[in-house]
Amino acid sequence: MAFLALGINHKTASVDVRERVAFTPEQLVEALQQLCRVTHSREAAILSTCNRSELYIEHDHLSAEAILQWLANYHQLSLEELRSSAYIHEEDAAVRHMMRVASGLDSLVLGEPQILGQMKSAYAVAREAGTIGPLLGRLFQATFSAAKQVRTDTAIGENPVSVAFAAVSLAKQIFSDLQRSQALLIGAGETITLVARHLHEQGVKRIVVANRTLERASTLAAQFGAHAVLLSDIPAELVNSDIVISSTASQLPILGKGAVESALKLRKHKPIFMVDIAVPRDIEPEVGELDDVYLYSVDDLHEVVAENLKSRQGAAQAAEGLVTSGADEFMLRLRELAAVDVLRAYRQQGERLRDEELQKAQRLLANGANAEDVLVQLARGLTNKLLHAPSVQLKKLSAEGRVDALAMAQELFALNEGSTDKPLQ
Repeated sequence: MAFLALGINHKTASVDVRERVAFTPEQLVEALQQLCRVTHSREAAILSTCNRSELYIEHDHLSAEAILQWLANYHQLSLEELRSSAYIHEEDAAVRHMMRVASGLDSLVLGEPQILGQMKSAYAVAREAGTIGPLLGRLFQATFSAAKQVRTDTAIGENPVSVAFAAVSLAKQIFSDLQRSQALLIGAGETITLVARHLHEQGVKRIVVANRTLERASTLAAQFGAHAVLLSDIPAELVNSDIVISSTASQLPILGKGAVESALKLRKHKPIFMVDIAVPRDIEPEVGELDDVYLYSVDDLHEVVAENLKSRQGAAQAAEGLVTSGADEFMLRLRELAAVDVLRAYRQQGERLRDEELQKAQRLLANGANAEDVLVQLARGLTNKLLHAPSVQLKKLSAEGRVDALAMAQELFALNEGSTDKPLQ
């Protein structure tokens, strides 16, 4: 049994690479099943967000190179390009990494809470795909418990910070008074919901939510007194939008350079602040070349994040300790589970020998043998049979000079070195 975590994230890969390695929700079930089939992995889960794509795998004798090759083939990337951005963790390190990710300790914004929900979604999809088994099932549950403890026992979750919060903080630096600004939000998922909440709390004058389906846009807009429109209405809404923040799961850009140029002319070149949180990107990179447009991607939020890091380092240190304890506890339990099969077989052997001697004793009693003599014979026979196999093996190990094995046997049988008991016969 072996466990491996392999992936790329915002620390190791640019947004261009991350968007090419990202999995869409529609791809995940098929990708998981293919991953297990091609690499012969027994269990697998995939976590794919705007900042990372990670594979969690339980396997026997499978090299990380084989998994990396599958990932490169699936996304039609060169193995060399992917290898330069990928990281690989195994066994204890993989468990600790997974718990750090779920606790927000490896996020772009330290301690952000969204990642735990995304981790739970990855677990649910893997269960749907039928690629979750005993090991990953236990590991995900241990990971969720560790993340919950971090949130409960440290201050890392106070004043929740996310990429959405970082985007709004950046907008506050550009516009001195957000209450005079109008915002266009593209998408209706969790990130955009957080953006809408932060903008609403800042008193933004008007918020418009654009989405592929009007029903979902309306549901979100109703929470914050916003206006809902379709994606096709974006060009018309751009004219009145000072802030544009986009986060969808679209595989193609939603907002192009031409539409923004037209809006700027009608705005008489009044500046527009844009943040593209999506991976793959929603806004064409060429839009950033336009005068009067301030376009930021998720990678550009690092400066805002740096300020959050300063205030959260103390909590992070405490959280790291909890994660380490959680990982150690999980590995201890896992190693204990590894002995279950051996213990079960050993117990079954002992019970078989017991039943044999018991049946022999019962036959003697039925034939009128003295009860005390039968008990003595039962005890002696059972003892001899239980000790026969270990005695043979210990003598063999001793003849082979296996001092280490003999020392382990001393510990296994809890024998005192100074014991005056006779050696095993």
